[in-house]
Amino acid sequence: EVQLVQSEGGSVQAGGSLTLSCAASGLSVADSTMGWYRQTPGDECELVSRYSSDAITYTKNSVKGRFAISRDNAKNTLYLQMNTLKPEDTGVYFCAAPRSRDGELYIWAVCGNRFVYWGQGTQVTVSS
Repeated sequence: EVQLVQSEGGSVQAGGSLTLSCAASGLSVADSTMGWYRQTPGDECELVSRYSSDAITYTKNSVKGRFAISRDNAKNTLYLQMNTLKPEDTGVYFCAAPRSRDGELYIWAVCGNRFVYWGQGTQVTVSS
């Protein structure tokens, strides 16, 4: 059984930093495409960053230079380092991995859809 267990989020002031982690079991972080989504006010999930199984990364334009995705294969854990946070970064962040070995994490997704494994979600609040 695959489980993705996320760390606690937090509340920070604008300009602050947070690191989210996602500990995986039942799949290998090193061999899997994994990523981070943020839930929109319309309850869709927008891809913030993705680490593909072939080690190619994607980062949403609005967070480039501020957010960095990484993985620790030994700990089987995915991370999202968030720096210079802005109020518009506020939201619930989900760790995700495709259920199918050849599956993808698309830019937009229905949060909780059955084609993806999802973490439990982590609230990040950035105040101005």
